[in-house]
Amino acid sequence: MIRCFGAALIACALGLFASAADAPKARTWKVGDATREALVVVPASATKQASPLVFVFHGHGGTAKNAAAKMAVHEHWPDAVVVYPQGLNTPGKLTDPEGKKSGWQHSAGQEADRDLKFFDEMLKSMKADYKIDDKRVYATGHSNGGRFTHLLWAERGEAFAAVAPSGSTAGALTKAFKPKPCLHIAGAEDPLVKFAGQKATMDAVQKLNGCATDGKPWQPDAKPTGTQYESKGGTPLVALVYPGGHQFPADGAQRIAAFFKEHAKK
Repeated sequence: MIRCFGAALIACALGLFASAADAPKARTWKVGDATREALVVVPASATKQASPLVFVFHGHGGTAKNAAAKMAVHEHWPDAVVVYPQGLNTPGKLTDPEGKKSGWQHSAGQEADRDLKFFDEMLKSMKADYKIDDKRVYATGHSNGGRFTHLLWAERGEAFAAVAPSGSTAGALTKAFKPKPCLHIAGAEDPLVKFAGQKATMDAVQKLNGCATDGKPWQPDAKPTGTQYESKGGTPLVALVYPGGHQFPADGAQRIAAFFKEHAKK
């Protein structure tokens, strides 16, 4: 019994150690005059073998800590390096016009492109410090973070294998998009970012990516089932529409990780 108890204690200690090793760690970057922050999850394998890299952007008024908890891609893709950046106070288009809450620039040139520059620094340092697979770099975000994901697609699209915006619209940014696999998550009853606007973005991406007009089930065993619109160019659109409102879905991170695993640059 004593041996069993001792073994259980060792197993528990090893479990706690592994959990601590995988916990998000704070990191900072100097971008211009500002010190920018993010939480980063780095698997031990990233120092030895080419690893995926995922950027996850919180919504307006959110935090990196909240994103790491609610949009925890690292829990569903433990082989990936996952970065949860922290935004700065930013005027919102739909709420917070005085910019008292954290967020991301909506378009190129806004806020002196501070967030695009922040992304550039993060990407550069991740590639310098770890073995990052250039064919497996991804971006996702919810609400304002989804809009910034769209902006990254427009302004830094060559960096990514696929993107997964949630609860956001791209508007005129689609004119600068190059075809790329995209998972779009939307709430059918979203009271803030109206579904009609999100549907218009999905329609534009479907056309841009050269997708079929008829979709087929994506993850048919999951609820809701997504609709995948195939593309001969290997750049499908998956529309994942939930019956709820503007909140990020409980299984959203799991679905995003699954989609990213399906797509790498050719």
